[in-house]
Amino acid sequence: MNNKNMELTTFAAGCFWCVEAVFSQLDGVLSVKPGYTGGNKANPSYEEVCTGLTGHAEVCLIEFDPNRISYDELLEVFWRTHDPTTPNRQGEDIGTQYRSVVFYHNEEQKLKAEGYKSKLNEAKVFDNPIVTEIVPATDFYLAESEHHNYFNNNSEKPYCKFTIIPKLNKFKYIFADKLKKTDYPEKGK
Repeated sequence: MNNKNMELTTFAAGCFWCVEAVFSQLDGVLSVKPGYTGGNKANPSYEEVCTGLTGHAEVCLIEFDPNRISYDELLEVFWRTHDPTTPNRQGEDIGTQYRSVVFYHNEEQKLKAEGYKSKLNEAKVFDNPIVTEIVPATDFYLAESEHHNYFNNNSEKPYCKFTIIPKLNKFKYIFADKLKKTDYPEKGK
């Protein structure tokens, strides 16, 4: 992170392919890197993390410009684009590597994440209590290159068609005002 105006956050919300596909479309998000954190093995492989024995979660390390998108806005996207009430599971993805976690990078992020979680629980937004962990960021291990930009490189694969595309469609509808703008004018304009 070279620019002092940039910040980092790390989210685990199920499969990192889905998380990357969602957050990479937000205006103000500069990079989304899939990887592993929260476990006890240095430099784990995807196969090792999938066993559930490393303790790592599939995560995305997100670099963002807080002048263009706030941490609060990122938290809103995080909470609304996965089920934070299912321990170690998102849809058909089951295992500790798919748990819901906010890995905070500073005290302000911790307080905001805890506050947001409390408000959601108090308002009973979900039928069940939120099980999302809120813990300090630890060593981040970048995922293998085939996991980077996975959706854009593999949009025809079944997982992308049946899991990521419906999630993206819902996300784009709810957060249309937060999406990156294209350089192409709309038809008819």
